[in-house]
Amino acid sequence: MTIIAGIGIFLGINQYGLGLFGQEMTGMITHVPSHMSGLGDVLLALVTVIIVARACGFLFKKIGQPVVMGEVIGGIILGPSLFGKIVPGLMVTLIPPSTLPYLNIIAQIGIVIYMFLVGLELDLKELKKSARTTFIISHASILVPFILGSLLAVVIFQDMAPPGIGFTNFALFLGVSMSITAFPVLARILADKKMTKTKIGSLALTCAAIDDVTAWCLLALVVSRVQSKMNNALIAFIFSAAFVVVMILIVKPFLEKWVVTLSDAKKFVPGKVAFFLIGILVSALITEAIGIHAIFGAFLFGVIVPNDSFVSHDLDYKLQEIVRILFLPAFFAYTGMKTQIGLMDSVHDWILCLVIIAVATAGKFGGTVISSKLLKNSWRESFILGTLMNTRGLVELIALNIGMELGILSPRLFTMLVIMAVVTTFMTGPVLSLLEKKTAET
Repeated sequence: MTIIAGIGIFLGINQYGLGLFGQEMTGMITHVPSHMSGLGDVLLALVTVIIVARACGFLFKKIGQPVVMGEVIGGIILGPSLFGKIVPGLMVTLIPPSTLPYLNIIAQIGIVIYMFLVGLELDLKELKKSARTTFIISHASILVPFILGSLLAVVIFQDMAPPGIGFTNFALFLGVSMSITAFPVLARILADKKMTKTKIGSLALTCAAIDDVTAWCLLALVVSRVQSKMNNALIAFIFSAAFVVVMILIVKPFLEKWVVTLSDAKKFVPGKVAFFLIGILVSALITEAIGIHAIFGAFLFGVIVPNDSFVSHDLDYKLQEIVRILFLPAFFAYTGMKTQIGLMDSVHDWILCLVIIAVATAGKFGGTVISSKLLKNSWRESFILGTLMNTRGLVELIALNIGMELGILSPRLFTMLVIMAVVTTFMTGPVLSLLEKKTAET
């Protein structure tokens, strides 16, 4: 039901013809080194990105933060916010502006495979077990921040909205950006805390899964409005519904039978891995072609692979590292190039950034805690659940990049929202530790 209800995910996102992140930032191209070939430039950029990402990830792991957030900071460090200000010549040498389109393509491929892995982690059986509870909590944790974000848009629209963007589209996108929970990052935090199999950990994961599906549906509607191509959107909706039906009724049963055979044999040869990689890319290609985003096809293909199978675990093992080490850092670097903290050059900007963080936290944390308590969970469980659902991370960055390329976000507001995503994710670990400490004392 969750998947069928989500057939509108990413609807219309492809209509603006930008792929996942769009065109290179031509405005930043001030100098193109001529001493290296194009391939050499790209290889140097990738080496730089991977080294910085791994170093920052290692440091963040040492202080109890998710590795992925260290990699996000690494991307920002490489951009105009730090290297670009302190050593602009070094930044241009290590990551020439001419390499940005290539980093963009690498990032797009990486995010497609990454979303397959996200779909692979979703346990549909677990979603059905506590459908009523998770449905109420997850949608309360979307509705409250969505409303607060839309109200905040009333206050900041005149100052922060780019020219040509209507208030309704601006408010809807800001509401959606406040509503997202990063399911994959949340799963890593729960694993690190050894909470995955606990009652509250399972509840958080299932709520986050439903949360993300609903939030992406809302984002798709916003994109359709911005593009004002309702006829194209309607056609895309019809074809996407047909695609979902085919995947669930035809492809899923076939995969389930085949996966059982492979799991019994405990043998997953390279040719079989190639089949699944082709499946990811073809699913992404189909959804891209019919007018919804490539990410949706990859995500849905991951969802229909049996979650608890040997094949699922082996695919995750084989693909996870290359995605995390190579592809995601390219995405973080590309995002970092668009994050310009220097644009926030006044006290007013920093106060507004703090307000955005406060509104996002109050909406997500408050909506989750109140709904959880009304469903007769304890205050401790409700606070822990609220803290976990306030994690945004990588999924938020994907949405913000889409908003930036659509022209809904100005560079200044984009930077503020990136900071919000980073801060709300950083908060999770320390707040959980504090709650655990308080529990131990009582």
